[in-house]
Amino acid sequence: MKAHKHTAAGAALSGSVLDLFKLSSRMLAAGDRLVADLGLTSARWQVLGTIVAAERPQPVAWLARDMGANRQNVQRIVNDLEREGLVVFAPNPHHRRASLVLLTDKGQQAFDSAMRLQAPWINKLAEGLPVNAIETTHRIITAVLTRLEDDGEAEEPS
Repeated sequence: MKAHKHTAAGAALSGSVLDLFKLSSRMLAAGDRLVADLGLTSARWQVLGTIVAAERPQPVAWLARDMGANRQNVQRIVNDLEREGLVVFAPNPHHRRASLVLLTDKGQQAFDSAMRLQAPWINKLAEGLPVNAIETTHRIITAVLTRLEDDGEAEEPS
């Protein structure tokens, strides 16, 4: 069997991706612990944050696209958030069957509470790391995401 050859950049990125998988799992677990007392999970917090970051109300498929997540998973989470009074569905004037997702006051309060917990936690996590290295890492992650999306690797909303 012939071994696959990576370029130097390909080998470096391949190793980084494996570490990103571990980092993602650990960040989600840490986020779950951080917001557990608020009745949130990392996934619910991420959906709330995506709603907050949107310029206008969006349907679930658009939220999923913005998150780079599976629409069905985001729909399940949004349904849970709606049952708990953190979001509501509103008619979408552009698509009868794709309701818009709106944050309620209770949802905004939950998100704000999570962010108050996140600030000191993330500041401690970043302590001693060079800001320029963090910024470079962010640019590289963004560039790889863009390439995946340009290649059609990202999931399209349905």
